[in-house]
Amino acid sequence: MSIEVKNLFKYYGEQAAVRDVSFSVKKGEIVGFLGPNGAGKSTTMKIITGYIPASSGEVYVSGMKVDVENLKTRQIIGYLPENNPLYTDMYVKEYLEFVGGIYRIKNLKSRVAEMIDAVGLEVEQNKKIGALSKGYRQRVGLAQAIIHDPEVLILDEPTTGLDPNQLVEIRELIKNIGKEKTVMLSTHIMQEVEAICDRIVIISKGQIVADDKAASLQKENDHQTVYVEFDKQVSKAQLTKIPAVRKVQSVQNGWLLETVEEVDLRKEVAQFAQKENWLILTLKIEQKTLEEVFKELTK
Repeated sequence: MSIEVKNLFKYYGEQAAVRDVSFSVKKGEIVGFLGPNGAGKSTTMKIITGYIPASSGEVYVSGMKVDVENLKTRQIIGYLPENNPLYTDMYVKEYLEFVGGIYRIKNLKSRVAEMIDAVGLEVEQNKKIGALSKGYRQRVGLAQAIIHDPEVLILDEPTTGLDPNQLVEIRELIKNIGKEKTVMLSTHIMQEVEAICDRIVIISKGQIVADDKAASLQKENDHQTVYVEFDKQVSKAQLTKIPAVRKVQSVQNGWLLETVEEVDLRKEVAQFAQKENWLILTLKIEQKTLEEVFKELTK
């Protein structure tokens, strides 16, 4: 495992910001780390990078224990913090050369040029960072995080302040990076998670409440809901007579039918419609959106 977190706790005074958190991330995997504000996302990420110590528990990066081999793990981690601290009086190229120099990168000027091209900073490369828009500052932050070609990339809100075109470009960049590296990113944008991430870990009140693929989280575990639309008006009373239907809700143009039984409700609806001589215009399983799943797990 590239990242392995075991029974992690972090206390600030008597308050637990992170409580018994455990998860792992494999090489070549992009994991979305989600949670409400104050849930413990940034604290966990800072502990993984070695920026702050844990109160208890163990964190390994590429097999090395972070609190024991701190310098070595920092050398193989790329980190973009949430507040993206930059030296605003430095020029873009100057700043990236400064960061690259810290990592003792060979052929530094060509590597800086490569990063500027990768994150789309060509037009702004000769400006001072303080003169850049928020979106371009975010690109500078991403460039410094990957300039040393890290094995593990930790991104805290990486697309904050980007316009729609920039979002697409940076998402593609992260996806390409994730093919060969381990990427863990925090975001509040659910479409971003669905577009980029292989897996989702959700944290709430300092504890992990979900760890699975997005599609699996969106499936109903305890009941199935279908949307159906007929060619004629039918009543709620008529639909409640369908075997296995336990809940009926009217929605625009059609109905949402719900069951708690282990049956394919589409089959039950189709058979009942045939019996009643109703023509079905639409019949499909309704999945929760990722946003709805997130709200349920973290409310």
